Amino acid sequence: MGNYDDAISITVAVTIVVSVGFVQEYRSEKSLEALNQLVPHSAHVIRSSIPNSPRLGQENGSANIPMAAAEDTTAALEAAEGASMTISASQLVPGDLVLFHTGDRIPADIRITHAADLSIDESNLTGENEPVSKSPDTLDKASRINGFALSTSRTPFYASPATGTVGADIRLNDQTNIAFMGTLVRSGYGQGIVIGTGANTEFGAISASLQEIESPRTPLQLSMDRLGKDLSYMSFGVIAFIMLVGLWRGWAFLDLFTIGVSLAVAAIPEGLPIIVTVTLALGVLRMSKKNAIVRRLPSVETLGSVNVVCTDKTGTLTTNHMTVTKLWHFEDKEPVEVTRKRDSTSLDPATRTILRIGNIVNHGRLVSPAAASNATAAVMSSTLGGGDDSASAKSRWVGQPTDVALLDLLDEFGEDDVRDRIGTRLNETPFSSERKWMGCVIQGNSGPGSASAPDVGYIKGALEKVLDRCDTYITAQGRELPLDDARRREAVGAAEHMAQDGLRVLGFASGTVRGSGSLKPPHRNRSGNSTPILSSSAEKDEDLYHGLAFAGLVGMNDPPRKGVDRSIRRLMAGGVKVIMITGDAETTAVAIGKKLGMPINQNSSIGPSVLCGDELDRMSEAELSQAIATTTIFARTSPEHKMKIVRALQARGDVVAMTGDGVNDAPALKKADIGISMGQLGTDVAKEAADMILTDDDFSTILSAIEEGKGIFYNIQNFLTFQLSTSAAALSLVLVSTFLGFKNPLNAMQILWINILMDGPPAQSLGVEPVDPAVMSRPPRSKTARVLTRPLLQRVLTQASIIMLGTLAVYIRCMQDGAVTARDTTMTFTTFVFFDMFNALTCRSESKSVVKGEIKVAGNRMFNYAVLGSLVGQMFVIYFPGLQNVFQTEALSFGDLLRILALTSSVFWADEGRKLYMRLRHRRGLMGSYSAAV
Repeated sequence: MGNYDDAISITVAVTIVVSVGFVQEYRSEKSLEALNQLVPHSAHVIRSSIPNSPRLGQENGSANIPMAAAEDTTAALEAAEGASMTISASQLVPGDLVLFHTGDRIPADIRITHAADLSIDESNLTGENEPVSKSPDTLDKASRINGFALSTSRTPFYASPATGTVGADIRLNDQTNIAFMGTLVRSGYGQGIVIGTGANTEFGAISASLQEIESPRTPLQLSMDRLGKDLSYMSFGVIAFIMLVGLWRGWAFLDLFTIGVSLAVAAIPEGLPIIVTVTLALGVLRMSKKNAIVRRLPSVETLGSVNVVCTDKTGTLTTNHMTVTKLWHFEDKEPVEVTRKRDSTSLDPATRTILRIGNIVNHGRLVSPAAASNATAAVMSSTLGGGDDSASAKSRWVGQPTDVALLDLLDEFGEDDVRDRIGTRLNETPFSSERKWMGCVIQGNSGPGSASAPDVGYIKGALEKVLDRCDTYITAQGRELPLDDARRREAVGAAEHMAQDGLRVLGFASGTVRGSGSLKPPHRNRSGNSTPILSSSAEKDEDLYHGLAFAGLVGMNDPPRKGVDRSIRRLMAGGVKVIMITGDAETTAVAIGKKLGMPINQNSSIGPSVLCGDELDRMSEAELSQAIATTTIFARTSPEHKMKIVRALQARGDVVAMTGDGVNDAPALKKADIGISMGQLGTDVAKEAADMILTDDDFSTILSAIEEGKGIFYNIQNFLTFQLSTSAAALSLVLVSTFLGFKNPLNAMQILWINILMDGPPAQSLGVEPVDPAVMSRPPRSKTARVLTRPLLQRVLTQASIIMLGTLAVYIRCMQDGAVTARDTTMTFTTFVFFDMFNALTCRSESKSVVKGEIKVAGNRMFNYAVLGSLVGQMFVIYFPGLQNVFQTEALSFGDLLRILALTSSVFWADEGRKLYMRLRHRRGLMGSYSAAV
């Protein structure tokens, strides 16, 4: 009874444990809630009770679905829309025929049967911001998507056999005839058959995996477990030692046992868990000011143990904003930087033509408050998709990244947007993965009494496809000359030069079109959206755009963020490996990696630096674990590869930080030691699964977080040094005094006061010591490393010995008259407290010197206030009459205080001597692993 301090400590500990359990369960529930928010509430469906449109035939849930695209798809879909009804998405069953168009969220996993200019934003699922063009075509193993063969995986990744092949063997990114639940229609119209609902969808598989995966225990949690065991072993050792010696001297067993248990309990700093929690909480607060929000408290320190950072490219290493960086036409010897073209005295006709075509063949639109209320604006909004391009934040245009980049280029050259006044659009040919170009036909304008002007076609797209439709080219003077084979090879060479720099290359052409007289202006559908007039067959598109004049090329990319290269260099210097994981092509990834200074040796005999997704799929876990030692870039990957990479790294003993923003990244984020979600582009599911959220989506913020994590660990070691040395000194003082036959030098209230100082403000202030940037010069801490290292224990024992011997010397000297008076215990008590304050000052750093000015006296104001408050409190204890009775003290003279001050400073000077010795050894090269970082 009466042990209120023990009761409070136990209550706090239980509260923390219960709170952690509650938070874990709450986070799991939030993850599922965030996942459910992406599921639409309604769907447009056609069932057997509703008359089929003329185009639907036997497609209403039949297994014999005619998959071939038919003519006039737009008209068929509009007819089907008129025969559809709206039901709750929860009522959908496999076999239902569903319609969807711009702005809709897909209500289930759907096998597409018809599509018109259909592109779907899958960024909330895959993390890739480029919308995916969809078609009803059956996939086969020989298919190629965007120039790359379909990738297969040994690990089944949910897909329906309705893809037309083995289904589960095809990467999610390559399933262009499947619309996945929760994704967003960016443009066009489509219809399809439901093939999966609820748990039998891609989202359902992710939900199940989130429930199965448990976050790993952090290195700090493992270290504190070991520390508890170590202190327990030491406590039992103290008990055994005292009892053996006491029994040998003939003392009573019960008295020995009581003394031993009391001293062993005193040796354990019961305030340590609270101080650790406060230190981590303050670290979270500091990191939030650096754009990093930590969702799990122990994760703060785990960052200091990270030795591998796996990061996305788009939006993290790069700006997530496509930018045109180079231009080329036939008068240029090589591709020219946009800034050079812009700064030239005049704009040549060929460059102006490139700008004009990029302006006309473009669906980008101005940002406006009014646009935010309609469905099209919802598609452009990153808040809905969670992974849309961030053009709106960096440009006055919104739209697909390529279109926004071309409109930004127009602005950069000071040219006007002419789309509203150039003329009526007679035809739009949408981009497709097979066609690889897009175009439009503008009706020719004619004045009164003059001959009608010819219609003009404009196209942009892959260079080889554009060149096939050109007979001439435009010179810098604006003339048209024949496009011979030599000139064609010259254009291909310029495009290859850009591609080697990781640029996406587009060709541009324009000219009079033939056979456009039968075209009609566009009309609007029931939703109010303008529907392009699609040609009745692909052959008519081919015939329409021929005999054009080639204008030139542009090269664009998503450029690296400022400061990322410096952050990567600092991480690598600190022993942290950076791995880029991207869905982009190898050439693009390597080009960005080289700009960022990542080590890339593609032909290394040691092992490859770059691996592609298909190579990853063919590797066993053992092969991947070996190859990953040299790999710095994974290209053409999908989210499911991230989980495989995390497992391979953790199997090697690495502490892994993984970034992600898509729903499909959530399992890997939860599996990683530190899951990092993007705050701007990340989906709610990814954020809930992550341990940390970057509010600015900037890779450099990870460096700041790792610096903070390392600093916090060393701060934990510093206040642990202070607590253990104080505790060991008090324990040994009582122990030695007992064996020497002296009366206890400290009474119960004085020991309680020392415990308050040991666990109170001075100790807590050591946990908020400012982080030194030089901390990155130390390598990451091993996951299995102990908090109580050998050097730390040596330092603890040294300082405890000095404090104990100095205090004991004062006690022995004061009781030379043979009696223990109140002044004797006051001198002993005050000596111990002053030793404690000097000890706290030395514990601010393990290696930096106060005398040399490496530790700024005013650098930690909380420490100064804590020490000052403790000294003032000590003065009250020995000079205030009311407290004198409680603590059994009496007033000391000014001379007594000066003598105590001189003696107790010895622990400070002794530690300064140790630091000097370490620096001298370091300079002589005797301690290669030593660092003066902290």
